[in-house]
Amino acid sequence: MATNIPVVAVRGSTGVSINLGPPSYDLVSAFTREDSKACKTMVFDPQGKYFAWVNGVTVKIASVSTWKVITEITKPKISNLEFSPKGTYLMTWEPYLVTPTNPTPGPKLHIWRVETGELVKEFMQKRQIGWAPQWSSDEKICARSLNNDVLFYEDANFESEAHKIHGQRVGNFSLAPGTPPYHILCYIPGKSGQPSFGKLFQYPKFENTSFIASKSFFQADRVDMFWNKIGSAVLLMTSMEVDKSGSSYYGKQALHALTCKGETAIVLLSKEGPIYSVEWSPKCAEFCVVYGFIPAKATLFNLKCEPVFDFGTGPRNAIYYNPHGNILMLAGFGNIQGNVELWDINHRKLINKMDAPDTTLLAWSPDGEHFITATTSPRLRIGNGFKIWHYSGTLLYERPWNKQEELWEVLWQTFPKGALKEPHVSYKPVEGILPSQPQASKQVYRPPSARGRESNFKLHDDEELPSNARIGDANPSKAALKQKKKREAKKAKKEQDATSNSAPSSVTLNGDSSSIVIKLPPAIAEAELTDDPEKNKKIKKIKSKLVEISRLKEQRASGRQLELNQMEKIKKEDELLKELQGLVL
Repeated sequence: MATNIPVVAVRGSTGVSINLGPPSYDLVSAFTREDSKACKTMVFDPQGKYFAWVNGVTVKIASVSTWKVITEITKPKISNLEFSPKGTYLMTWEPYLVTPTNPTPGPKLHIWRVETGELVKEFMQKRQIGWAPQWSSDEKICARSLNNDVLFYEDANFESEAHKIHGQRVGNFSLAPGTPPYHILCYIPGKSGQPSFGKLFQYPKFENTSFIASKSFFQADRVDMFWNKIGSAVLLMTSMEVDKSGSSYYGKQALHALTCKGETAIVLLSKEGPIYSVEWSPKCAEFCVVYGFIPAKATLFNLKCEPVFDFGTGPRNAIYYNPHGNILMLAGFGNIQGNVELWDINHRKLINKMDAPDTTLLAWSPDGEHFITATTSPRLRIGNGFKIWHYSGTLLYERPWNKQEELWEVLWQTFPKGALKEPHVSYKPVEGILPSQPQASKQVYRPPSARGRESNFKLHDDEELPSNARIGDANPSKAALKQKKKREAKKAKKEQDATSNSAPSSVTLNGDSSSIVIKLPPAIAEAELTDDPEKNKKIKKIKSKLVEISRLKEQRASGRQLELNQMEKIKKEDELLKELQGLVL
């Protein structure tokens, strides 16, 4: 029988099994365990009614209410599965392999009716990337890409397309979730020397000039699209794998926003470096971005792309909202070992910090109160297993794998929106268990010869050495004298900056090929610091904002078209000047 306790599907070298989630964690006896060692993939439908998996011979679909198999599809080479939004159809894909005995493989993309196993339609689909057709939330329309066109089918009638986007060289597209009217964002790559475009259309008005919103950009060879859950706004992240200017090893990235009201903006990020993760809140009014060189910065933005909260910097590269949107997790995995922060989003308050070393997979439970971390193969072949945690950072359950077995995937059951209540956030840890493996020491490694002694290690050249430390002999080398001069010069510069209380009357901004000198308004240039440290912080912050406004005004005067959020900044100039005047009086 189906309950409101989410279950966990487990896939590995021993097959597929189903476990109950908190608080019991027992095996679901109604599910007949799959013992095949060739289970390539598994998936729940978005409504949580069906569970499907591949065992190397057939695809099996079970009803979650009884855990009995209702449909079997004999296709041994299937490697990818995906359900339609309401769970009516299952889409499958097989690798397109040309061999001497089979020089012209047939269609590899198939759409099946879940309840009966009936084949609805098959298509030629050679590439695995973007293999699955996209559906509207009500399954009214289905769309797929073919030869830079986008074809649309209505009411699952795949015999002929109802509409299509033709002749616009669409490189990629994304169909918005939510209710009608339907919206589609298209990425149109630019030719050599020409800009690329992101164009937002309302279905079925696809003429080249009938777009709702459009963004042009250079330096992009790949884009990623992120819709909020109601389909009212979308983020477009552009990426250039190689930065031709040579300023960054990581390439170049930028983040743009488009709304179904026709508004566009660029998301201004305050730290240089790559964009690691972008995630919309399930409540659809905010989104979070993790960006910048490690330690990375995390910032929360509103729909106008204005920063509304700064999480500071830290060792993180991923964002995970719980399904209700009231708890946000910032995590660092891969080269950043298992750092996890949990935040109460409603109150903008840190709940807890914890460590989950060797984590390769993390996912929230549909109840929004628990989450799972796992160490899986082939990413890590030792120490496989999974753990279930409470959002307060308490470990509740642990299941390690033995050395002869591999864990490949763990997957929470899905639930429809509103089926489970939003948890009340408490800062008090719940009762839990201790991990079976000891946590790694966080102390800095020191060689045996240096242990038990005071450290003279110096991270920066301008730091003073301890009084008993020696740079060299009585006759220092030329290199030592050079370093000493550098330190003295830096120290003198710091002292000079500290004694200067007045702001410069102009700021020079270096562009790619020229420098722009911005004359600062007298109110900024003449504003002096006070004896109050708190006031000085506010004065410096306001000065920085006013300098940015002056730069934007210079750009506008030179004929450059500004974004909507940049124009909003300019409108706040008078308000900032009044605030500055009140602080310095």
